[in-house]
Amino acid sequence: MMTGVCERAVDLGAPDLLVEFETLPPMTVDPQLGVTITNILATILHAVQARHGIKAALRLTPNDSRDHRRPPPMRSGYYWENMLRLFAAAGAAGADMLAIESTGGKEIHDDALMNADLEGIVYALGVLAPRDMSFLWRHIVQICNDTGIVPSGDTGCGFANTAMALASQKMVPRVLAAIVRVACVPRGLVAFNEGAVGPSKDCAYEGPYFKAIAGVPISMEGRSAACAHLSPLGNIPMAACDCWSNESVQNVRLLSAPAPVVSMDQLIFDCRLMNRASLDGREASLTLRRWLEESDALLDPQAYVLKPQIVFDISQQIVLQPTPYLQTRTAVLAAVEALKQGVKHNGLTLSAIELRWLDKLATQSAALPEDEDEFIALMMRKYKDSPYIPTEYGLPCT
Repeated sequence: MMTGVCERAVDLGAPDLLVEFETLPPMTVDPQLGVTITNILATILHAVQARHGIKAALRLTPNDSRDHRRPPPMRSGYYWENMLRLFAAAGAAGADMLAIESTGGKEIHDDALMNADLEGIVYALGVLAPRDMSFLWRHIVQICNDTGIVPSGDTGCGFANTAMALASQKMVPRVLAAIVRVACVPRGLVAFNEGAVGPSKDCAYEGPYFKAIAGVPISMEGRSAACAHLSPLGNIPMAACDCWSNESVQNVRLLSAPAPVVSMDQLIFDCRLMNRASLDGREASLTLRRWLEESDALLDPQAYVLKPQIVFDISQQIVLQPTPYLQTRTAVLAAVEALKQGVKHNGLTLSAIELRWLDKLATQSAALPEDEDEFIALMMRKYKDSPYIPTEYGLPCT
């Protein structure tokens, strides 16, 4: 797979190439498996760089295997220790960047999402996840500094992309998935506060908010990642990307070539178009951005919250808040209001049932306490019998 992708990049004269290897669970549980595969990929990629002058990098993304035990111990134990071993070995194995799709808070978020329980979602994303992210990313950044590789970023994939997938199956409202997307922003910012520098993870569709707030480069995926999953986002993720990406391309044979080679081909031509627009100056770039935005933004609330102006407006509100909880509460309130204004004034199309859900979620969001300690105490009572360990998030034992 790596050889075919690299050969296509050389054939089409791609100047830059970032390849990401996301481990499967056994490749993190047994770190040596992840190390071995990383080394194979890095050897091929760096040889192509030396031979053909392509600026190439390999990003290693170990899966978060801490939830193999239930309730998951997040800060100790067998799975945590093996994750650390893989992090520590990444640089010597040939990785240039390190990332993760962390799952802190999913124990609460999964049920809350299925029940459209906004306060549970905010507890997971605004209280549990940021505490876990801070603990986790201090270790990742320190290891990257010690081994000379780049700490790139995290993603709310297990939260917002789960919501997006469920919304596409009509199992949760699309407006809820859009709100969850924006609510994932503060947890993702924790990685950058702890020292990550980007590029952000491609499956973090919330990346434009990271770019607006932290000024970091972002990887994005959309229509060219349809090989991995369908989404209503299509073109709009291209409107702010620095790195354009696919994801999880299965190594099957198509009429033209193996699927990874075909996908590489599509990415290169997309990037040529975007780079060409940039060469023609600001006005040309903004015209392409506007076309990408207007082709999708009004057809789905999940696309609408990625409109550059919406991103900028909500980001301005998020940064005024001092804690991740208050940032998450603000993100939810701002997303709800943006969707309501989008329907009222800007042509956002929502079905009757989605409009009813938006009203319900507006009521739930308005009830979120402004006092963080009050909210945490309320949630710890509500979830006292849930399958998570509060002390693993630095909270008092119930």
